[in-house]
Amino acid sequence: MHEPLVLLPGLSCDAALYAPQWPALASGRPILVAEHDRDESLPAIVRRLLAAAPDRFALCGLSMGGYVAFEVMRQAPERVTRLALLDTSAKPATAETNAPREQMIALAQKGAFDNVTTLLWQKLVAPQRLADEPLRLCVRAMAERIGADGFVRQQHAIMGRPDSRQGLAGIAVPTLVLVGEEDEITPPAEAQEIARGIGAQARLVTIPGCGHLSTLEAPEAVTRELLAWLS
Repeated sequence: MHEPLVLLPGLSCDAALYAPQWPALASGRPILVAEHDRDESLPAIVRRLLAAAPDRFALCGLSMGGYVAFEVMRQAPERVTRLALLDTSAKPATAETNAPREQMIALAQKGAFDNVTTLLWQKLVAPQRLADEPLRLCVRAMAERIGADGFVRQQHAIMGRPDSRQGLAGIAVPTLVLVGEEDEITPPAEAQEIARGIGAQARLVTIPGCGHLSTLEAPEAVTRELLAWLS
């Protein structure tokens, strides 16, 4: 039996974010998908996760999942055997980055959550994937399962995230840093900063023709990189 794996989805995403990778990753390996839509702060999300997780585990997070992963590394680094950070950033929330989140929260609370998911879709994937209807419906279905209330809680958690850059040098486990070349939300420069900060333990991978949702946009490439990371 391989070491357990904990998966951290992104904003308005659930286990389906990793559905293409699941068959390969779950072979001989227990997997836990974190509940990240029930609490309004990263510390609370991580306390809930650590209470449910095995004593030691590999940890993989995409986007908001990366913010949660950094909080795990603050609270319980000794429990993490290896780390994968996909399409995320180590930078803190700022008034500038929080302003559009506040607007989306207001829309969601007014009953216009459909409008929020439509707006998000425009930036989530590479431009050439915007007309990919099956992909759009998959993303929309995840958002509907998280719901407006879960979305608002997640946004509050993201808006309170601290600066994780100062802790990068202390990450001492094998770390995959992966990003879509066309990621508009957390561009390749963010991944490069993370990899540089971690140093020799980090391996940086950039996926061509891919946006923010790398696990769904480039499933075979991401699966291959995750299997190499876990080996």
